Amino acid sequence: MADPYRYFRIEARELIDELAAGLAALQRGETTSARVGGLLRHAHTLKGAARVVAQAEIADHTHALEGLLEPFRNSTDSVSAEQLDEMLGQVDEIGDLLRSLDVTPPAVSAVPAPRTEPVLESRPDVVRTARASLVEIDAVIDGVGRSRTQLNALRECLELGARLSERADVGDELRDALDSRQRKLGILADRIERDLREVHDVAERLRLVPVTSIVSDLEGAARDVAAAQGKRVQVEVGGGQLRLDAPVLAGVQDALRQIVRNAVAHGIEEPADRLAAGKPARGRIRLEVSQRAGQVVFSCADDGRGVDLDAVRRMLRRAHPDQGVLDDQQVLDLLALGGVSTATTVSEVSGRGIGLDVVRDTAIQLGGKVAIRTRPGSGTTIDLTTPLSLSAQEVLFLDDDAVTAVRLAAVVETARVRADDITVGLAGEVLRHAGEELPFLPLAAAFGNDTCTARSRSAWSVLILAGRSGRVAIGVRRLIGTGTIAVRPLPRLAPVAPLISGIWLDVDARPRLVLDPEVLAGATARRVTAAPAPEPLAPILIVDDSLTTRMLEQSILESAGYRVELAASAEEGLVMAARKRYALALVDVEMPGMNGFEFVEQTRTRPELRHLPCILVTSRASAQDRQRGVAVGARAHIDKREFQQGTLLDRICELLGG
Repeated sequence: MADPYRYFRIEARELIDELAAGLAALQRGETTSARVGGLLRHAHTLKGAARVVAQAEIADHTHALEGLLEPFRNSTDSVSAEQLDEMLGQVDEIGDLLRSLDVTPPAVSAVPAPRTEPVLESRPDVVRTARASLVEIDAVIDGVGRSRTQLNALRECLELGARLSERADVGDELRDALDSRQRKLGILADRIERDLREVHDVAERLRLVPVTSIVSDLEGAARDVAAAQGKRVQVEVGGGQLRLDAPVLAGVQDALRQIVRNAVAHGIEEPADRLAAGKPARGRIRLEVSQRAGQVVFSCADDGRGVDLDAVRRMLRRAHPDQGVLDDQQVLDLLALGGVSTATTVSEVSGRGIGLDVVRDTAIQLGGKVAIRTRPGSGTTIDLTTPLSLSAQEVLFLDDDAVTAVRLAAVVETARVRADDITVGLAGEVLRHAGEELPFLPLAAAFGNDTCTARSRSAWSVLILAGRSGRVAIGVRRLIGTGTIAVRPLPRLAPVAPLISGIWLDVDARPRLVLDPEVLAGATARRVTAAPAPEPLAPILIVDDSLTTRMLEQSILESAGYRVELAASAEEGLVMAARKRYALALVDVEMPGMNGFEFVEQTRTRPELRHLPCILVTSRASAQDRQRGVAVGARAHIDKREFQQGTLLDRICELLGG
């Protein structure tokens, strides 16, 4: 039988080492609160992993360790030598129990003894299994690349040999023999090329793991908490057919497990309460996984009681008495930062506010974000968004002077139409097709070539996409066919159009563009419905004392079509904002003189500036800094150390209603 603790031992050993190192730091006199938060998260993760593999003793000792650490979470008091000894004793006990785990599973008796507690089944971590072999897979991909380079050198030698054979003064018999050998070598090279191409494509797909591989883990986590609390719950997953890069899926697995546990513990009501509220006795949790503009969105929704916003608001007020009045969205934003709990008792699954810390830390590590939405009495949705690393997509290949691809699932229909079928009016070009009038846009025009119109060709190959405003038609020179490709993310901070969601490598290892069908459909619809002479957008104000940061942010925003103005200090920014109406301000925190927090506070207290939403873009991204940003009125907080162009543009688009 396979070893059920194979991956648990690896993860648990790493977590025990982290716990021991953190406690040693406390012994050396390091700041208590800064260390304890991390220790609590490591302990929380270890406890959950131990429960998954039915190691109740390890879970109990870890739970006890959490209890010893909790009083020091937000404290400046030093941990006494006696308390540290007790904490280290718990870690030693956990280590002893871990070492006692036998590789060979214990024999199962023919007549099992009755149990009164729920049995926790051992769920193998498919994502971590895949992640362990990524080095070998990457080695195969690199080897294929080297072999293709050598193959190209062989082809050059064959071409050179052919030219020499034509010029050499040799007999016809020898020339025929040389030509025959060269043809055979050429055929062999073509065959090797095809084989290498197939190996390369298969190896890239092997890096990808289906989302369904983590479903059993999430279902088990939900069952565990439901059994402990006397609840009933079912877990559903949409988008499970997507295949994602193993490191991405492994990176979010712990966070998704915690989101599901939180949904059962804090959201789903007991059966009697649900029936009284007119709901089914069994609660429902649905995880929807989707890809949008080069990002993966993991959206977990439950149909429970929703977040008690007043209780969270009271908890925040007790923790920060000087904090102003918070609206509902600000409360949810602070809740997403972690460390907030409204539970009245501490149990195995709730009460310390650590769960969302895990989710927040995952988002920060992957360069993503967390957002919470709730409806009292109806449920809560937590969105975890991360940049796309690698994914398998079935696509339609397009040829329009350059080969591109678009996700096949987004294509409703394809057709071949004549230019005469497209009419031109004041609002734009419209295709009459199958009794329907569809906004029409040549793909080249979507990339900014305004000279390309419906009359640029006598006929068009058309793909019809379903957009938010209805169906639209995109015109290209020809449709090549369908296939499955490994989509890679765009280079970080690359100044590319929002229309591009990723890249893929063709058979010659050349990068090709993957188009975002939602952005493409939206651009087509806006082109037809837009007024002939729209008012220009109000500009965005960048306030930062760093020239490098100002230039970088200006480049990103102007590439996305925004107008930008710059201020080198908070004081200068306030003067500019008082004289001119800006759509939004990007503000650094650490500046000489007035800092970014004070700038945002001024915009909230001065009537002439209250319209101005502010985003803090700063390297100060601790929970306290984020809480202060929300308290003074910042609408978003972006960490410079995890800076992503897509994240910045997404936040701006959200705030401007784009």
